[in-house]
Amino acid sequence: MLTTKTRFQTFEEYLEYDDNSEKLYELFNGELIEMPPESGLNIEIANFLFLKFASLVGHRRVRGHGLELEVRGEPKNRYPDLTIIREEHIQQLSKRNTIRLFMSPPLLVIEVVSPGDIQRERDYIAKRIQYQDCSVPEYWIIDPQAQSILVLELKGDSYQEVGNFSKNSLIQSPMFQELELKVSEVF
Repeated sequence: MLTTKTRFQTFEEYLEYDDNSEKLYELFNGELIEMPPESGLNIEIANFLFLKFASLVGHRRVRGHGLELEVRGEPKNRYPDLTIIREEHIQQLSKRNTIRLFMSPPLLVIEVVSPGDIQRERDYIAKRIQYQDCSVPEYWIIDPQAQSILVLELKGDSYQEVGNFSKNSLIQSPMFQELELKVSEVF
């Protein structure tokens, strides 16, 4: 990952920054950290789920990796692999694809774990804490290595495990109970 020299005192300063590129950055301690491209497998899984959720909620409410989510802590923002937004977000995101802390949280955030211990820890621990803190009602951690999908539901202030699904089991989504999807279809 490449660190640029631009420093930001606030998230608002960062939001005003434009380097005229399509690069995605996480804001960490005031510095921009360029995000590496996703693996082909992660994109494939996210695209498959995009199609499944688009048939349930409509394509305008399903956002891929380019959606930015402001979070507390470090980094100050995340780019989930897939996000199901609320109807109200469609208009709010028309100029910039960023859900701010003062906005309602998205309904569902999905992360596909990339290979490596650091990435596993980031998805299973760091992002879980940040999404929980933002009151995201449902968080999925899709683990290609274990071929499992961990579904977490926000109960009060903390995530509770709905299930860790694998093989031919149906994924149980509290927010999207009409979803009929087996784990084996995802991998």
